[in-house]
Amino acid sequence: MSGCRLMRAIRVSEFGAPSVLKLCSDVTVPHPGHRQVLIRVQACGVNPVETYIRSGTYSRKPALPYTPGSDVAGVVETVGEGVSALKTGDRVFTTATESGGYAEYAVAAEQCVHKLPDALDFTQGAAIGIPYFTAYRALVHKAHAKAGETVLVHGASGGVGVAACQLSRALGLKVLGTAGTPEGMKVVLNNGAHLAFNHREEGYTDKIMEATEGRGIDVIVEMLANVNLSKDLQMLAHGGRVTIVGSRGPIEINPRDTMIKESSVTGVVLFFATPEETKQCAALLYAGMEAGWLNPVVGSKYPLNKAAQAHHDIIESPGAAGKMVLII
Repeated sequence: MSGCRLMRAIRVSEFGAPSVLKLCSDVTVPHPGHRQVLIRVQACGVNPVETYIRSGTYSRKPALPYTPGSDVAGVVETVGEGVSALKTGDRVFTTATESGGYAEYAVAAEQCVHKLPDALDFTQGAAIGIPYFTAYRALVHKAHAKAGETVLVHGASGGVGVAACQLSRALGLKVLGTAGTPEGMKVVLNNGAHLAFNHREEGYTDKIMEATEGRGIDVIVEMLANVNLSKDLQMLAHGGRVTIVGSRGPIEINPRDTMIKESSVTGVVLFFATPEETKQCAALLYAGMEAGWLNPVVGSKYPLNKAAQAHHDIIESPGAAGKMVLII
């Protein structure tokens, strides 16, 4: 039975640097329990949050040893009892796993598994989970973005950034995006942004303000708040909202900047989404896949044995151009 089969998987036995990610070839293939699905993994997305968890600095610490990864795409191998919406052979992607996604097989709860249309390949499927659900949570559930408003995706060329650009465009917003490299700016413009700016350029925020004719931005989706939050508050229009998707440390701001605009700053964590919110998001994203505007951009691809390199690169690289994915 599958309980006795062995697989390759990344295991973390201690918190620390990327080097703690060890490839093991004698990990038992997990067994799907009640309302669970066993997936033969083809690809798994790499998300910045996984590097924070691995380093031991994140608020939630998994029990050691563990296998990282939540965004897998693959084929349903078997289903546990009580599963009705999925069957063996279905192409799927996940928003969370029970057993970890940096592995040849992964178990996920049925409600976290979604069908993957044939138009998208498995590497694209692995780029949907956290990025698209987070972008939707930021734009719709937290910022309450409305058609006709202007959105700035601050750090728009990575996984969440591309998702936020595509979603914003589909929701009828005027979309401005930033990236740190010419290649990244191209990705931003090809995926829904009306205008792109280089956030490594001196005075780029002035150019953004000019593009709004001085009115400012209604919604900012912020990937690196410890660098940008103070600038964000100054770029907002009256009643503007900043949603914080990522931050790597503290920053000093002037609270008066929020008073002048009556603006708000809201943190975004996908973990707190209710089942109802998740269902709503999944429905819109599936419609986007069918219509063709939800089209994940895959950037760097790594084999499973290079997971440590991927963790290094996602934090240290000069600029993203699409979603980082492990090929299993």
